[in-house]
Amino acid sequence: MRKIILLITCMFGISVFSQIKVLKNETLVEIGKDNSVGLYKKEEKFTINYQDLNTSNLNTFRSFSFLNVNKDVEGLYKLITDGFIDAPEGNISLELPNDIIELHFEKNYGQPTVQFIQYINKNRKYVGKSQFLNKKQIDMIFGKTNGKANLYNKASANRPANTNTAAENHINPAANSTPKSKK
Repeated sequence: MRKIILLITCMFGISVFSQIKVLKNETLVEIGKDNSVGLYKKEEKFTINYQDLNTSNLNTFRSFSFLNVNKDVEGLYKLITDGFIDAPEGNISLELPNDIIELHFEKNYGQPTVQFIQYINKNRKYVGKSQFLNKKQIDMIFGKTNGKANLYNKASANRPANTNTAAENHINPAANSTPKSKK
């Protein structure tokens, strides 16, 4: 009798305190990736993941996300590639719904590069920095070399492509961004 009660108690305890819950698998599409920086799409939301070089722990990965309202993914790509051609004097600031992103252009070994600087939750105390990326790496991340750039404007199965849920979710160059230099 004791064994039966003990068995029932154990079975009841396991079922009551179960912490694992099966979630619906949502599709995450990789647009492009190079080293520790990647661009991903989930429905209409785009996310850039990067390894944070600003922390002592090299296993820290950060990300920032935005919706593709008004073709913002293509606009970000063009902003970066234009910066390779004519480097701005200072950082270009972009305001996202949750973060502020700065594009920092610098020449490394004579080659133009860009670095993402993220002010997490729009707080200047918490800063994440990506590695420096050249034009070839940016092309890979934005899917220009693997043909996945055509996924930018493809509608998800749940929503038509031209439905904008919130206009404030797109990338806005901040008013304090520095104009391009005339060299």
